[in-house]
Amino acid sequence: MLNNDQVLSLLGTINEPFLNKSLVELDAVKEISIKAEKKHVSVKIALLKTGTAEQMQIQTQIVQLLKQNGAETVGIRFTEFTEEEKSQFVQTEDGQDQSTLSLLDNKKVQFLAIASGKGGVGKSTVSVNLAVALARLGKKVGIIDADIYGFSVPDMMGITTRPVIRGERIIPVDRFGVKVISMGFFVEDNSPIIWRGPMLGKMLQQFFTEVEWGDLDYLLLDLPPGTGDVALDVHSMLPSCKEIIVTTPHPTASIVAARAGVMALKTDHEIIGVVENMSYFESKKTGEKEYVFGKGGGERLAKELQTTLLGQLPLQQPDWDEEDFAPSIYDKEHPTGKIYTSIAKQVVEKIVLNK
Repeated sequence: MLNNDQVLSLLGTINEPFLNKSLVELDAVKEISIKAEKKHVSVKIALLKTGTAEQMQIQTQIVQLLKQNGAETVGIRFTEFTEEEKSQFVQTEDGQDQSTLSLLDNKKVQFLAIASGKGGVGKSTVSVNLAVALARLGKKVGIIDADIYGFSVPDMMGITTRPVIRGERIIPVDRFGVKVISMGFFVEDNSPIIWRGPMLGKMLQQFFTEVEWGDLDYLLLDLPPGTGDVALDVHSMLPSCKEIIVTTPHPTASIVAARAGVMALKTDHEIIGVVENMSYFESKKTGEKEYVFGKGGGERLAKELQTTLLGQLPLQQPDWDEEDFAPSIYDKEHPTGKIYTSIAKQVVEKIVLNK
């Protein structure tokens, strides 16, 4: 029959579901009682939150583990950590409780919006690859597919699963080290969105307040193109946000993109750079560059917005892996992937310098 030390050792292999640390490490095992003659073990366990689906899951884990190791019956009581214990486990730098802190109020997170003046310039492609590049640099990254009508981030990243619900919180999908949430997860069969502006604004608010983002360094927002209601809602929700404007080299595209830049400035968002997409096509046979959409649009836009041209991306397809299919994500060793790494490093440097 199990003794106290053996029970404690077994419970040390189970993590508290919200803090993701061992029950023993957190001193969450408050009581152990053993009745050897009846092969009965009783334990009292502290959790960050009780009355949740996570509590039921950990209860099942404990019962199975103790029965597998000699107990015939198991009794479990749950309690919550004291306020003093909670303050030691989950605090932000200014002392606020990380478990209840709204993402909009979390001063540790840097919001980074990716905007464009019109559709079809590759804004979402830039968004997902920049997110992945930041994650490859060791940053904790999330992305909101805020392009409600034209959501495409899940497909671009090759995501085939959906978020799960724990209690009242939505757990985002993790792909390439990036936490992802999108309207695309909540519609069936690629159905069109026909909601009006206020309903869309409410959905975006839920993405910020009801998703369990955890500890993030950067949250990227793939904004809808243009300066419509949804883009304006995002701008008004975020009191502090950096922006990157995406354009193509074509003069018309850069002129239209300038409108998105002006909107950012009018809502007190700081533009940290411009990314020029589809800058040229480079022949694999000759190495010659063809400027399919002209030249100079990115430089012209950066100058007009008094910011930096962060990078020029060629017309080039990622290398596809049929077993782990993500049609828009470039490998870090791909020539375009290296450009995204360079852009990500510049973004980090600019944000650090401007804090």
